[in-house]
Amino acid sequence: MAIFSGLAALGTALGASAATAAATGAAVVGAAAAAAGAGYSIVAGEQGKKQQARAMEQQERAQAQQLAQAQAQQRRSEMAMNAANRRTPDVGGIMERAGQQAAGGPSATMLTGPGGVDPTQLSLGRSTLLGG
Repeated sequence: MAIFSGLAALGTALGASAATAAATGAAVVGAAAAAAGAGYSIVAGEQGKKQQARAMEQQERAQAQQLAQAQAQQRRSEMAMNAANRRTPDVGGIMERAGQQAAGGPSATMLTGPGGVDPTQLSLGRSTLLGG
């Protein structure tokens, strides 16, 4: 109420009627209250925006951490599967086949068989080694 009487006194000193001065004072006070309300809304909006940005950053970090954990778990799982499925050579079977091939004689290899190589197949169509 003191604001209104001060504004009314100022208005009457400037030559306005008391009613006009009071109405003007009320309008000024209303405008000031609206400006203060708008200022508060802006500040509250900025604070809300900052909180939302922090929440988004937190969520992104959590997602990145979960992704890294999932990838690490996948690698561990793949390594465990590879270890379980690892094949070992059949050493006994290899030695047995080598022993059977060796029984064919020194000329027997995996490529020629137990009979070896026929010398007539080595001439490449010529009657002598010198091509004559």
